[in-house]
Amino acid sequence: MKSWLPALALLSVGACSESPSGTVVDAGLVPDVTTTDVGAADAPVEVDAPVAADAPVGPVDAGSAADVSPAVARLIAERPYRLVVPEENVPTRAAPLLILLHGYGASGSVQELYFRMSREANTRGILYAIPDGTLDVTMRRFWNATDACCNFGSSAVDDVAYLDAIIDDVSARYAVDPRRIFLIGHSNGGFMAHRMACARSARIAGIVSLAGATYADAARCTPSEPVAVLQVHGTNDATIQYTGGNNIGAAYPGAATSVSRWATNNRCAATPTAGAMLDLESALPGAETRVERYEGCTGGAAELWSIQNGVHLPALAAQWPTLTLDWLMAHPKPAR
Repeated sequence: MKSWLPALALLSVGACSESPSGTVVDAGLVPDVTTTDVGAADAPVEVDAPVAADAPVGPVDAGSAADVSPAVARLIAERPYRLVVPEENVPTRAAPLLILLHGYGASGSVQELYFRMSREANTRGILYAIPDGTLDVTMRRFWNATDACCNFGSSAVDDVAYLDAIIDDVSARYAVDPRRIFLIGHSNGGFMAHRMACARSARIAGIVSLAGATYADAARCTPSEPVAVLQVHGTNDATIQYTGGNNIGAAYPGAATSVSRWATNNRCAATPTAGAMLDLESALPGAETRVERYEGCTGGAAELWSIQNGVHLPALAAQWPTLTLDWLMAHPKPAR
């Protein structure tokens, strides 16, 4: 493994069991534009934890093109994404939107194998978008997130614009609740979730970042509105260190600092209070995850779940989708 690629989030795929719930479409498909679901073979495999997997299903034609701007249509045509539509979707009822952001070297499909969000999203009536980052010079997928992760080849790709385009495209195809647009990401995807919260705070209600971080320089994150931020991090993470570190000359803050920055942005209390312990890691005994939340926020939220002795790829317990979606759904934007 090359030493200049420290922020890897490569997943080991276990035995497949069931397909994601809901109808899966490849949004943005137009004539002469093709897309494939990138599976486990698109990156080398590093094993930090076993992965219980749901198998991805094949693409279904998305139908007519969405009524979006030419710029958005071009981005979606160039970079199609998968969209899981709830089985009970009601066209006249605004639904939440969740966007999954994979780790460095993984893909959207592989990340879903790890996070297993589709069944719970379907049950709750959540529109669930699964995009891919672009390929870097080493042919690994990445998001151009913060300066610390993970644009190692200095690509000019604008992933903020791309994720904006996905929100626009889904909103043109289905009724999306603008108060409940959420992101969940791992490692590089967690960094990207933080960047979107900084850059698009008027649009993003909340994020969950597993093993990601915000900018080291607080001046680079100036949200115009509060955002609900949940940082989840293993205290023994050797890839993206719990206490902060450095990637290719660019620093990133530790988990507690990332959350305290958002507590400041959201005008919360100065110090966090402890919550009930959680069981997030199936390979560790008991309820191993310490919860700390900042109270009294004027908007949004700021919360840290620290997996004691957890690593970069924790063996996520079966309740991971339920707990994270419970948290996100409890933090919509206020009514305007």
